[in-house]
Amino acid sequence: MITALGGGVGAARFLTGLLKIVKEDDVSVIVNTGDDIEMFGLHISPDIDIVAYTLAGIVDEEKGWGIRGDTFQALEMLKKLGLETWFALGDKDFATHIFRTDLIKKGFTLSQATDEICHALGLKVKLLPMTNDKFETRIKIKEESVHFEEYFVKRRSSEEVLGVEFVGAESAKPTPKVIDAILNSDLIIICPSNPIVSIGTILSINGIRDALRKTKAKIVGISPIVAGAPIKGPADKILRGLGFEVSTFGVAKLYSDFLDTFVIDNLDAAEKSRIENFGIRVKMTNTIMKTLEDKVQLAKVVLEKP
Repeated sequence: MITALGGGVGAARFLTGLLKIVKEDDVSVIVNTGDDIEMFGLHISPDIDIVAYTLAGIVDEEKGWGIRGDTFQALEMLKKLGLETWFALGDKDFATHIFRTDLIKKGFTLSQATDEICHALGLKVKLLPMTNDKFETRIKIKEESVHFEEYFVKRRSSEEVLGVEFVGAESAKPTPKVIDAILNSDLIIICPSNPIVSIGTILSINGIRDALRKTKAKIVGISPIVAGAPIKGPADKILRGLGFEVSTFGVAKLYSDFLDTFVIDNLDAAEKSRIENFGIRVKMTNTIMKTLEDKVQLAKVVLEKP
């Protein structure tokens, strides 16, 4: 059994390659829900949806999110009605959020609603929200704090990051399936996702980091930073804003208490010995996933036994 932790486009791309070489029903993915947001009265789970749409083969690959070929007539009407429409939702995407919100209103947990969505999309992989409790990632910028999606989408990550808040982290609990997946896996993979607002959120949930330290599974991480910059997203601004080094070494340091192996890009060969000082084994390969072949090859490197 394999358990992956991640969120966003980086995780989705890697998992696409992984599922080409392992059985889908042998994989569980613990997904970040810190990006979850209510818009237009609907519960939206951006990271869950990106992973689900990608693995179902319906994602808009050019954008990395949403559904391929979707239309935006509902959003256009909402704009005409005077609502803010900076969070672009296609018509088919709206259907997912309506379905999820309806289930939650009927008493389903987010985990149960996610199971229903995965079943409807024909997925056998188990997508596990990191928590069923309310949790919100907020970015501190000059004079205010905003939801991560507002910072990332509406403001286009344009402002300096002064801090990050995990609202709800003190009381949020992992679901039993999350802890069981970590403790009962043979391999755990930390996907090449933002180390603060995708992986860091998951690690902030009570019991998850402890489970990673206790598990007998081998834990392999993949750096989302290549040559001092993220492949996608604002990881550099967030790391820098929190005082962390923007490098593969900086990310390895964040995971050093539980990581066994770290996969870094060939361009970061100079970081290898620094990371190894943590007692972490380092593998070097191409980690930039432009093609399906790239994704599969990276997954093969992660699965290689020492």
